Amino acid sequence: MTEARVAASYVQLLYEHLAELGLDAAALLGPGPAASEHFVALKRWQTLLQRAQALDPGPPATFALRLGRGISPRHFGVIGYAALACGTLAQALQRLERHHRSVYDVNQAQVELGPDGLHIVWGVERGRPGPLVDETALAALMQLTRDLSGKPLRALGVDFVNPRPTDVKPYEAYFGGPVRFAQPLTRLTLAHADLALPLRASDSALLALLDEQAERLLQELGTRQALSEPLALWRHTLIGLIRSGRTALADLAQALHLSPRSLQRRLSEQGSSFQTLLDQTRQQLAEAYLRDPELELSEVAGLLGYSEHSALSRAFRQWTGQTPQEWRRAQDAKLDRT
Repeated sequence: MTEARVAASYVQLLYEHLAELGLDAAALLGPGPAASEHFVALKRWQTLLQRAQALDPGPPATFALRLGRGISPRHFGVIGYAALACGTLAQALQRLERHHRSVYDVNQAQVELGPDGLHIVWGVERGRPGPLVDETALAALMQLTRDLSGKPLRALGVDFVNPRPTDVKPYEAYFGGPVRFAQPLTRLTLAHADLALPLRASDSALLALLDEQAERLLQELGTRQALSEPLALWRHTLIGLIRSGRTALADLAQALHLSPRSLQRRLSEQGSSFQTLLDQTRQQLAEAYLRDPELELSEVAGLLGYSEHSALSRAFRQWTGQTPQEWRRAQDAKLDRT
């Protein structure tokens, strides 16, 4: 049996939560998952959760609920982006079930349709990972349904296998329905009516496929310089960081297991700088995304780590002398002439 594990993109949520509290998560917990890491062992996740819970100034009993509120599709990696392209919440949940192990490979999830609603169920075949792991997982999934639908959905019921805490009211307030403990299975039940809800981003293209397209484009550019050369390797690592909104020098240095000063020196030795590398990578990604007419500028900006599309427009004009709209129209005109 393979070791239980969770997606590295999922673990990043913990570091972001502590950062929002004004804490230096990397200094307190150690470096987060490297860009090359796809999974983190369950034991490491359990340890990180316990240490972060001790650092959080809020009530320890509800730490997992506070953590779950920060979840978004990007924390689920490729499957999160794929869920965004589904038409309804039911389709998104079915996709999550099929690819569950790519995000949360602890106990297998099953989606069951019953007369009282849709049940998402986890057994205990691979053990009981503990309250922090289970509560974070269900709180995150509940938040994800709300994020995907854009609605304040309420669970019809929630079951946990773990012992009952002193106060269940915070759990019932978070999930919006009755919560039971010391049950044989972990389960989240949603109303039938909610399953037909359209997703707020259902008109978006499959972002995962766009990422693959952009990555291939950068790899093609890399044929001008062998992939063994530092700049090509660093650019490849930077792609994953940009997708997760980590666009600082320190983020790339951490992913490469270098200090920021060492990375700056090595970039200089290659005749480049971090800002140049970031701009060049962002430009190529932007051009790949802009070729898809279904993507709004705000969505392209988000994929590139910008808080608003005006910041993308300013940067794109500096790179190309054109606004993103002008560049997109020019590409369309070229296609019409061919």
